[in-house]
Amino acid sequence: MSGHRKKPAKSTNGAAEHATCSQKTKSAKAGLQFPVGRIHRLLRQGQYAERIAVGAAVYLSGVLEYVTAEVLELSGDAASSNKKQRIGPRHIQLAVRNDTELNQLFANVTIAEGGVPPNILPQLLPQKSELPKEVVKDV
Repeated sequence: MSGHRKKPAKSTNGAAEHATCSQKTKSAKAGLQFPVGRIHRLLRQGQYAERIAVGAAVYLSGVLEYVTAEVLELSGDAASSNKKQRIGPRHIQLAVRNDTELNQLFANVTIAEGGVPPNILPQLLPQKSELPKEVVKDV
């Protein structure tokens, strides 16, 4: 144990220095809202590879945050067009199915209580009757 001794207690100035250099999360460093640390942990526990870099977790967090923001933005527009304050499964369904890229991403996804997009075949719509040309000239 020679050479190993307790360090002397720091002065009160050291405590002030420690408060100024507070820890910053990986999400804050990356400028993201989604938890980078949690996603990194889940990637390691999932054993998708022997080693997982932190950059992979940051990238995946950014992608998940972007897709979530996109779906929420379009769903909010769908809710406001239906004069609703809250986003429901129907609004998410309408938002996803009306966007080509999101529809392709969510192709094999079933949204519970989402319903189906409104679609009426043109053949089923009532035909507009055309007036004869002579009647149109008289009017």
